[in-house]
Amino acid sequence: MRIKLTADSTCDLSAELIRRYDVEIIPLRVVTGDDAYRDSIDILPDDIFRYVAEGNDIPRTSAINSEEYVDVFKKYLEEYDAVIHINISAEFSSCHQNARLASEDLPVYVIDSRNLSTGSGLVVMKTGDLIAEGNLDPVAIVEKVNEMIPKVEASFVIDKLDYLHKGGRCSTVAALGANVLRLRPCIEVQDGKMSVGKKYRGSFDRCLRQYATERLKDRTDISTDRIFITHTGCNPALVDEIKAIITELGQFDEIIETRAGCTVSCHCGPGTLGVLFVRK
Repeated sequence: MRIKLTADSTCDLSAELIRRYDVEIIPLRVVTGDDAYRDSIDILPDDIFRYVAEGNDIPRTSAINSEEYVDVFKKYLEEYDAVIHINISAEFSSCHQNARLASEDLPVYVIDSRNLSTGSGLVVMKTGDLIAEGNLDPVAIVEKVNEMIPKVEASFVIDKLDYLHKGGRCSTVAALGANVLRLRPCIEVQDGKMSVGKKYRGSFDRCLRQYATERLKDRTDISTDRIFITHTGCNPALVDEIKAIITELGQFDEIIETRAGCTVSCHCGPGTLGVLFVRK
């Protein structure tokens, strides 16, 4: 049975991983003023950062509509027996609802990743691995993927709260207080929603080193096949330090570095880095 894998652009997989898993990426729209751009096609995170630095409002993201999903699904059903599609968490976007509507009466199986960025990317890769095995039907694959989804551990540390503040996601008092006290919050994804975890204090470099160490040290419950370092364009030397910590604390088959796409960049801004993996 031939199965096509598709996913929203929010999964933040690199071009190499997209090729490896032969996944069709369907872009969300990034809206600046009256203009809408296709995520990672017409606009990149650095374009967003320049736009905001020039004094403009934070761009917003717009969900993929049902008609777009129908077009993609029907295109691949001309060649494939079924499509499995991975969405950003339904708590973050109406993409999942729209994809479900588009899948009605079609051999299309829509999965809510309950995550974002490479938290969703881990779900995409798991699905791709199961498709590649070639001995499971779509229903069995979906069941296995849904069993894995609650085990995804996704979090990010944010250098400054400027973007969260400008986007209306935290108060002026909270943003000023965090900046004055040099607090760097850890944003965690739990049950498909974002919440604030530990607040680290000190330089961004120091906070990231502490964060990565605490995420991995003395853990025996982590699957060691792959781990992501996903960031919004952090200093390469700092990223290398985080890689070294991961290498020291865990024997991972793959340590994958990716740049976060437009969705995370719009919400969190520059100076954001996360370590994402799956528990056993």
